[in-house]
Amino acid sequence: MLLVGALVFGVPQNASDAKAAGPSEPSAPFSPRFVSLKPDKVNLRSGPGTEYPTVWVYRRAGLPLEVLKEYESWREVRDADGASGWVLQTFLSARRTALVEPWEVKQGTPPPLIALYGDDSEKSTLVAKVEAGVIANVHACDTRWCWISIENYKGYIPQKRLWGVYPTETIK
Repeated sequence: MLLVGALVFGVPQNASDAKAAGPSEPSAPFSPRFVSLKPDKVNLRSGPGTEYPTVWVYRRAGLPLEVLKEYESWREVRDADGASGWVLQTFLSARRTALVEPWEVKQGTPPPLIALYGDDSEKSTLVAKVEAGVIANVHACDTRWCWISIENYKGYIPQKRLWGVYPTETIK
């Protein structure tokens, strides 16, 4: 079986007049964490406010982002490519998602296929092969394996193959 996933992340915007990146201190006690995008169109801004220019437009609901800082209702986020900027908190969800091996997606070549297993062992039944770069819903992780779903498929994938889950993070 094969799952095909679109790799549309965003559209670059003109950032020539970008302002400074905003405050350096969070507005409250804070821990870095992963979140996901609620809508399929979200502006990434150079600072925490609508007066800052849009530097990127994400066009993928469910895309995982890492929250780096908080300032009032704004969150500084980083994506799997390392790009960072500010997003309004109302566009973010606590729903856990992850990208399957986004670092293996290369321009001009088909993405590699990654095995999704029926149990937390590479010796277990193969459920599907998924393209690197697809978004997975994360249901549980134990620092070695994650139980995920992609479309109608559910199975296990090594945690180290996901971007959107910390290497030593446990999710129940």
